Amino acid sequence: MSREVVSAGGEMKRAAPGFADIDWSRPWFAQVAARGTRWQQAALRSAADQLHEMNADAASTGQTTGRGQRLAFIPQDALPNGIAYEAHIAATGRVPTRHNLHDFFNALMWFQFPRIKAALSARGSAVVDAQGVGPTRGGTRDALTLFDENAVLFACADPALSAALRSFDWKSLFIDHRDAWGERCEVRCSGHALLEKLVTPYKACTAHAWIVIVPPGYFSWTRAARDSFLDETVARALLDGIEFSGRMFAPLPVLGIPGWWGENSAPSFYDDASVFRSGRRRSRAMPDGKIAASKAGQAVAASTVSAGEGEESPDSTGQGDG
Repeated sequence: MSREVVSAGGEMKRAAPGFADIDWSRPWFAQVAARGTRWQQAALRSAADQLHEMNADAASTGQTTGRGQRLAFIPQDALPNGIAYEAHIAATGRVPTRHNLHDFFNALMWFQFPRIKAALSARGSAVVDAQGVGPTRGGTRDALTLFDENAVLFACADPALSAALRSFDWKSLFIDHRDAWGERCEVRCSGHALLEKLVTPYKACTAHAWIVIVPPGYFSWTRAARDSFLDETVARALLDGIEFSGRMFAPLPVLGIPGWWGENSAPSFYDDASVFRSGRRRSRAMPDGKIAASKAGQAVAASTVSAGEGEESPDSTGQGDG
């Protein structure tokens, strides 16, 4: 829980959350809790201990970044002046990392979704190579940053549910089809800034949802198999050079997800129009980032299932612009 502190003027203010405030029992942290708990203890000791723990995991997994460089984490002040964050990672594999929650969750995502993080790094560095670092980021880099910072992966085997999300039909998605969650759809957080915000959750917290169409059998797989499938399928889409823009995402108020917040068990929770807004989007060739389940992705998931991996999946990291 965040703490109240007395400011210089004497009034009570809420302190920024820190490492001690992470509640690993929250459902949105389940995907990274095993590794995150261990890293948290290191971070509470010192920044050096945190980096040591991260780098030990990077060395043991052999994780690479977007251009095949071995992943490693370095202090933020080791980033050379005048070098873009994405370009540095692409050239060296070293991720500048601060001793804060934002970069902590960024690092976790390199292990949770390693292929996605590497693909985001590759796309971002390619844009920097082509266009340089100008006064504005440009549409592609903005969309990549949205994904990296604030995305969730909406895995869905029922077209009616993905249509409800795209059309802002919250009643259908969260009330009428409440029993579909965990059976025909589910969500994984991939944005590290989103996870940082969820250390102190609030009702209006909204993610950018990237829809991934999955086969019906997906929901019988282990968590490790499902995560591997999502990682492979989304990374392939990113590397296939699809046109990338912010319009490919659908807004998703995350505390509306059944099972994620106790208060949403009451239908009246969704009556708050300031959070669960109405709206419509123009249809597109690939609306809201929807990705079909590829045969390659299914093969990855099937091989993971047959290998008998446990429920806990490897976690992964990456940092938007810090």
